[in-house]
Amino acid sequence: MGTDQVTGPFIVTGQRARQMRVVPADVLKRLYARSDARGFMQAGAHLLLLMAGGGLVLATLGTWWVVPALLLQAVFVNTLFGAMHESVHYGSFKTRWLADVLAFFSGAAILNNAGFYRHYHLAHHRYTQDPARDPELITAVTPTTWGQYLFRVSAIPFLMIRMRDLFVFPFGGRGDVNYIHESAWPEVRRWGRWLLAFYGVLIVGSILLQTTAVLWVWFIPLLIGLPLLRLYLLCEHTLCPHSDDGFANTRTTLSNPLVRFLMWNLPYHAEHHLLPNIPFHHLPEAHRHLRPHLKYVARSYIQVQGEIIRSLA
Repeated sequence: MGTDQVTGPFIVTGQRARQMRVVPADVLKRLYARSDARGFMQAGAHLLLLMAGGGLVLATLGTWWVVPALLLQAVFVNTLFGAMHESVHYGSFKTRWLADVLAFFSGAAILNNAGFYRHYHLAHHRYTQDPARDPELITAVTPTTWGQYLFRVSAIPFLMIRMRDLFVFPFGGRGDVNYIHESAWPEVRRWGRWLLAFYGVLIVGSILLQTTAVLWVWFIPLLIGLPLLRLYLLCEHTLCPHSDDGFANTRTTLSNPLVRFLMWNLPYHAEHHLLPNIPFHHLPEAHRHLRPHLKYVARSYIQVQGEIIRSLA
């Protein structure tokens, strides 16, 4: 990675120094600025899509049109991963409690304890592509065979782990998790209890109101779309080297404006890993500075999936 450099009182690693050279300091200062207005616009637009998709599902129940309606709502629900991810980084809003609120509800929508995900994801950033310490590599087998690939994409491993998060963490259990800091566990337990309470309210409310709307608008689309989210997430680091070089160990996938919008610009993934404090609305500009230096930039997720499939034994 090159020799370290001394910048004022700080020692800057070779990779970090390279980032500072690629993106001028005055540009970085501007790119780090968060915005409540941009967060409300993005979250509000996604909420409107969820409401429209849910309304379409309910309006088409009992007809064959419910199938495409469910598929559309499945996309809207599962792309809330982008909102949760951005919020645990506190990049969705300038006001931190707003980011926490969005993290909780978007995480709940995709069966995630966002309080746990925050610390899980911090470890992933710190140890990206380190097989011994990156939790993404510890908790999920990188597929090298068709069996492993199909099992991963089925979302069965995801659901098994989420059951642990939902029913073990709130009561003080830790499962096999040893990659987050000891001080993080009170937050994990607290968010886990809030999550169970929230699901309890949804279930009891649905029973009292004698409605299946929550099932059709949220839970069924969630399950339908989980494999799509697994396919998306598989593209972020698979086939990238197990290296601490952030310019090479993460892939940016340009995709199209709709995917970038729904995922809060997370397809600019290498840029996010290199400069994780840049909020979602400034990642396209960061990409313009960093792209000439990135090793893996794909045109589409279909392209990346094709590369992964060709690599399978």
